[in-house]
Amino acid sequence: MDYVQSLQHDDGHVTLMKLIKLIKPGIIFGNIVTLCGGFFVAVQGNFSWVVFLSALIGMAFVIACGCVLNNYIDRDIDQLMKRTQKRPSACGLVSLRFAVSYSFILGIVGFVALYLGTNNLTVIIAAIGLFAYVVAYTLWFKRSSIFGTVVGAISGAVPPVIGYTAVTNRFDAVALTLFIILVCWQMPHFFAIAIYRKDDYAAANIPVLPLKRSMLYTQVNALIFVVLYVIATLMLAVVAHVHLLYLAVAFILGIAWIALSIKGFNAEDKAHWARKMFIFSIVSITLLSIFMAV
Repeated sequence: MDYVQSLQHDDGHVTLMKLIKLIKPGIIFGNIVTLCGGFFVAVQGNFSWVVFLSALIGMAFVIACGCVLNNYIDRDIDQLMKRTQKRPSACGLVSLRFAVSYSFILGIVGFVALYLGTNNLTVIIAAIGLFAYVVAYTLWFKRSSIFGTVVGAISGAVPPVIGYTAVTNRFDAVALTLFIILVCWQMPHFFAIAIYRKDDYAAANIPVLPLKRSMLYTQVNALIFVVLYVIATLMLAVVAHVHLLYLAVAFILGIAWIALSIKGFNAEDKAHWARKMFIFSIVSITLLSIFMAV
């Protein structure tokens, strides 16, 4: 199967849409939002378009590289999940040759951009994030352990650190706090998905917490990580120079998310509650990242 054949519709036409779907643009956008948050925490008036665009474009391509490989590796389980059954890889429209070539090109462009426009530390952290996502998470933990969520959270916490180190060229207390914020945010975010998509994960035999433990156990863990997330977001104001507006927004969003998490214990429709948790998590991290730039 050659490149063209591997990306054909049933009508025989190659489409740009399949190329776009393979890189998961929604995931890239979400990660770039948090990268910008970390970047503007570090800038402090010393803005550089070269560094900013290099970090943004470079990381976008590195994430795209990881997403293409993830799509191909997960094609068997994606076929079993309603949410992912129509992905090009799940439909058998992507060859190994194409996936490797496409991801290689994306990765090279991404790492070259980071190398030329940022610094070596940023390149190394990006490489660690890519390895954690593709090898540790996708190939190993996602299929074999409930700790796959933790490993996935680690790789997903890299973008704001990239944004910060691209400017400062150091991993310090601020970078660590940004990392902790994103790890703690992703845990309840993923738990919410696992709850309202529980049937999908069961069909694909993915060991997520609601299936391997219990709903109550999952909700307790979600609440714990939400509380830790709120503490970490407030701690950022201690270790970094952020505006008072950021602190106010972090506090209000934090209290609201804790309240929503507690409300879930008495919710009759857990899936409906989990969807609210999922939506709120996205709103929360987006607003937080925006106010980091104030």
